[in-house]
Amino acid sequence: MKDNRRRWRFRPVALGLMGALATLALTSTAQTPALTATDAFPANLESHTAPASPTQPLPYRTSLGGELKPLAPGFDVAAFEAMAEQLTYGNRVPGMAVVIVQGGRVLSARGYGVTDVSNPEPIDAHTVFRLASLSKAFAGTMAGLLVNDGTLRWDSKVTDYVPGFQLSTPEATRKVTVADVLSHRVGLPYNAYDRDIEANADYYTLTRKLASAPLKCAPGECYAYQNVAFSLVGDMVFAASGSFYEQAVERRIFKPLGMNDASLGLAGIQASSRWARPHVRSRNGWVSLNPKPTYYRVAPAAGVNASASDMAQWLLAHTGHRPDVLPAPLLATLHAPLVSTPGEMRAGWRRQRLNSAGYALGWRVFDYAGEQVVFHAGAVQGYRGLAALVPGQDLGVAILWNGESSLPTGLLPTILDRAMGLPVQRWLDVDADFGSDNLRADGVRGQGRNGASSERATASPR
Repeated sequence: MKDNRRRWRFRPVALGLMGALATLALTSTAQTPALTATDAFPANLESHTAPASPTQPLPYRTSLGGELKPLAPGFDVAAFEAMAEQLTYGNRVPGMAVVIVQGGRVLSARGYGVTDVSNPEPIDAHTVFRLASLSKAFAGTMAGLLVNDGTLRWDSKVTDYVPGFQLSTPEATRKVTVADVLSHRVGLPYNAYDRDIEANADYYTLTRKLASAPLKCAPGECYAYQNVAFSLVGDMVFAASGSFYEQAVERRIFKPLGMNDASLGLAGIQASSRWARPHVRSRNGWVSLNPKPTYYRVAPAAGVNASASDMAQWLLAHTGHRPDVLPAPLLATLHAPLVSTPGEMRAGWRRQRLNSAGYALGWRVFDYAGEQVVFHAGAVQGYRGLAALVPGQDLGVAILWNGESSLPTGLLPTILDRAMGLPVQRWLDVDADFGSDNLRADGVRGQGRNGASSERATASPR
């Protein structure tokens, strides 16, 4: 259903303006100005640099459309917690973690279900999940921090930092920039050499194979999702900073944000004091596995592990409440779409709710029924995850689970709809009163039947 809200849409003229202004912003080596727009995705230059109070609208949010909007009446965190708990009943999914932050506060960061159906332990706020492609936002953020330092530029050429990088033509090779890599505009076909990743090929072998891949378009001119090429950002981080990618992310993101359970790589998750095992379906129900090392080999694309507590801090930072680590102008640039991705609007809740879609720097950006939503999904064997930001309402949501099921996906549009006051729609198959103003679900709070922990993470926004 459509409403009369102001809509962020891609239009040819607006997109051309956005591209021109984005070029200006992406050449900066300082704290990159925000890109905003009146009738499209962000495209208008803003240059606020002062840290903002958690109780006030942040500069990049106000540039997207004026005053901060309150959550709609009936936004009920307890109801969402009960729905998440129900999703673990009857082995629907083995376990989950759900995080909701708003206004600089952690409203909920809880675990539900169990880490391993074969050796069940309750999932809590510090149980670590594999993030898969949610890791891409960390790569974009890490690059942005180096842009702020002045050691990297968004328009820096990949060959300046990775001399051995080659595409199928010298001209294309010379054109590819940092921003192209992070927005999937390298020019390669979709998911180039992902099958080789899954066959356990090492990263450097795959980067050499990029020289043999046919080009879909000239770099910067079209979108095609990548994992191998995207991970070139790790080499650029090393060349620009002198630190290995994993060490740089640990030092510049995990530690200052207090993401104390977070790690990178297979060894990182296995060293966690408590972590959720991946699960696949069999004839007899869920079967837990050892996590595959394959996509861990492309760490910028898919290497991060994190808990609900970690994701709460990550969402607070990306909603602007840690300007000491992630300044508002940098956030605005990271969240500003650079290329249209209409294929993201074709299925499920996206088909019904999205008016337009684009890709920014490690994040997707949607027009969700007239509101800008910054989003990413992730999936590897046995793990799934979603993260979303609603800058206009200072809201962040993350949902992680350890089973190959699409069932929990509907919890995200359920939460977003209630935040925005949209007409109630049943996105989830749970025992809930979807017609009530409070959207209350019938479910036991606290310690659930599958051992859901009621621990809540806390935050002190700075």
